[in-house]
Amino acid sequence: MPGIHRQGLWLWAGALSLLLIATLPLAAGVQAIAALLVSALVAVGWRRILRATGKRTQLQWSSGVSLPAGSYRHPVVLVVGDCLAELFEASSAEQLAPRVTGEGCYVPVPDLSKLPVTVADLLLERPEWGGQLSVMWVVTPSAHTDGAVLANQIQSLCHQVVIVRKRGTSLPLLIVGYFPSAFGASPWFSWEAEVSTVRVREACECLTLTEWQHRGTEPGSQADRLRATVQLNAAVGWLNGACLPEMGRRDSRAEMASAFAVAVAFVPRSEGARDSNLWHRWLQERTGLSFSGVANQANASLPFPDALLHLLPGRAQHSRRSGALVIGVWLFVLTACVALISSARQNTLLIRQVTDDLRRYSTVSLIPDADKVSQRQEALMVLRQDAQRLDHYYRQGEPWSLGIGLYQGERLRPSLLAAINGHRIPTVPQGVPEKPRTVRLDSLSLFNSGSAQLKPESTKFLVNAFAGIKAQPGWLIVITGHTDTTGSDEQNLRLSRARAAAVHDWIQHMGDIPSNCFAVQGLGASEPVASNDTEQGRSANRRVEIRLVPEAGACQSSTTASGLQPLSHSATPNA
Repeated sequence: MPGIHRQGLWLWAGALSLLLIATLPLAAGVQAIAALLVSALVAVGWRRILRATGKRTQLQWSSGVSLPAGSYRHPVVLVVGDCLAELFEASSAEQLAPRVTGEGCYVPVPDLSKLPVTVADLLLERPEWGGQLSVMWVVTPSAHTDGAVLANQIQSLCHQVVIVRKRGTSLPLLIVGYFPSAFGASPWFSWEAEVSTVRVREACECLTLTEWQHRGTEPGSQADRLRATVQLNAAVGWLNGACLPEMGRRDSRAEMASAFAVAVAFVPRSEGARDSNLWHRWLQERTGLSFSGVANQANASLPFPDALLHLLPGRAQHSRRSGALVIGVWLFVLTACVALISSARQNTLLIRQVTDDLRRYSTVSLIPDADKVSQRQEALMVLRQDAQRLDHYYRQGEPWSLGIGLYQGERLRPSLLAAINGHRIPTVPQGVPEKPRTVRLDSLSLFNSGSAQLKPESTKFLVNAFAGIKAQPGWLIVITGHTDTTGSDEQNLRLSRARAAAVHDWIQHMGDIPSNCFAVQGLGASEPVASNDTEQGRSANRRVEIRLVPEAGACQSSTTASGLQPLSHSATPNA
């Protein structure tokens, strides 16, 4: 895959990862750390791709020869093995250059171990050739004297082809054998992996061996063709005995690299032929003839197997861009699935939480006991917090962790609002006044800013409030602390609760009122009586309220012990 496409995929994967992090229910700090890690990984991957692309040197050919244009649509064959100098008519491996014929382009690869690198460089220069590449292994039996060395070369070939295929390039393998003959050049004899019948390819024709033998009309021609058939049988026997078994071993890598076609040609000489080579020894074992000291024939170039190139498997020309696009689409699908699963999970938890809060409130509100008032107030406060949360989502939009079309909070808001609006103070028993009374005290008159300890001068305000309170059967003294919106919600809740507890302790100590006559709670800034946008409004919201709430059975033992007077006014001292 070209470097620019890999870079694009890295950027795409990084962007999808950042979006996924934003949709997951993570803390802000965790999201920031995860985003930094993803950005660092994308930067490292981008840099490595640039470095790998920069390390690749473009293919250099002798005498200024270059590759065909990217629009070239004939097969491109990478040639490895024997006789490369003879095939490409060069005096040394450093002078090898590609050969372009009417049927294809042949690219020499002198070093078999560099086959994967050569394929990568070719695709770097010509990305359009991904479906046109194949490899041709040339074997000349007269150039080998050691069968173990030949077997090792075949195993190395299979290994290199498998490496290329694992990197995503389908590389068909064609085996071509040049065998020496004293009767001149012959046509190409070939057979495919799944077809055992030998085909003769001559003058743009494809004939069976029998048809080719019958084509000879002259007696000398028929004799030459008969001798070529005998030589062909010997060549096929040598290939089946020395080469093809090495590719058919029970090794997954070798089986993957098996050839799709084998072709044989007889040439008048072999420049690299050696005495006592594998071919001569094979013939000597079967015929008893001696071939030592056989001279090479006159120099002649070896033919390229143009007639066989049409055997290359036809493959759709998948563009590298379409491959990168497919990967990008799959990355998007995976990210979308994870985000949807996370959103569904968070919406399920939200519905479960709000439903449980509503059920808890409904259960506690049915209990008339005096000691359950604080529980009802806490349950109501939880409902109000849930309502504020859903109202914020309604006005500002739900977060990504709950969105993606799965948000279910809107169907819960009516139930929450109905429960809050329908909240009623428990009914007053017979003989008890119906209206609860409230004394509202300014917090700054009682406490220093941010403190829950009563100031010395707060006594006169508490005495005025204390004079208007009388505990009696059926009444509960509810002391509630409130704050403005300055500071965090958790801090405000703790401060309001502590201030209400301080007032409770003072009243209980001064009036010797039993503990069951009191309910103490802190609501923080959840119930403002004025706007928190102005200093005057915030001052009004900083308060402690003392209410007499009708509660059946409350404060039975305090009727005669308290000695407090009935509440007749509301005390609201000035700050």
